[in-house]
Amino acid sequence: MTFHIITIFPNYFDGPFSHGIISQAQKKKKVSIQIHDLRGFTQDRHKTVDDRPFGGGEGMILKPEPIFRAVESICDSRSGVQRNVILLSPQGRKLNQEVAFELSMHSQMMLICGRYEGVDERVREYLTDDEISIGDYVLSGGELAACVLIDSVTRLVPGVLNKDDSTLNESFVRRNLGSGSSQGYTILDYPQYTRPENFQGLKVPELLLSGDHQKIHLWRRKKALEKTLKNRPDLLQYSHISEADKRLLELKLEP
Repeated sequence: MTFHIITIFPNYFDGPFSHGIISQAQKKKKVSIQIHDLRGFTQDRHKTVDDRPFGGGEGMILKPEPIFRAVESICDSRSGVQRNVILLSPQGRKLNQEVAFELSMHSQMMLICGRYEGVDERVREYLTDDEISIGDYVLSGGELAACVLIDSVTRLVPGVLNKDDSTLNESFVRRNLGSGSSQGYTILDYPQYTRPENFQGLKVPELLLSGDHQKIHLWRRKKALEKTLKNRPDLLQYSHISEADKRLLELKLEP
């Protein structure tokens, strides 16, 4: 997977990609991240990347010419590779785990980081293949959004994590929740505990120490459903839960 980032702040990414999973993925050559300075695609001596909006209004708008040149340059240097241009914008479709899985199927993508009051509409209309937002809020620019997107997609690239199937048991993954479930649900993850068993009087649930794997599996599924209904009811309406999982929610598994 190759990520091309088009930005006016290329040094922004010095830190985020030098640690953790993304750093390891680059070392294992599972992922390549190429940073492209938008100012390098300008043709005036001032390296101008923005201008005032037609019709008036506050702020500045990123100009179309350098963005088009940047994308065309990347495409020319990688002939034969399918183009996948993504504009990072609060106006795009929202990034979630399913979208991350979808994006991980590509071999490469170009991420345009918006700034100021946005980008010239012709970029959005005639150049981009997709437009993605990381949430219903406004950031200073698309650089942070690019970091979030790259992190969420990188961990889904085969061979990046030691156990690829570990990504199938995380929050927001749509999966079947057991016998009797006719469809998968998007749910949060179940509670996790580690040593010590007793920390300042706060004890790990005894059932997790029992060694009864069937009961542990049921307990985890029940807790995941309960947490989702409590914290993110928008993800899982009770009316959509299978009868088997409704019975599980009513089941008493702990003393």
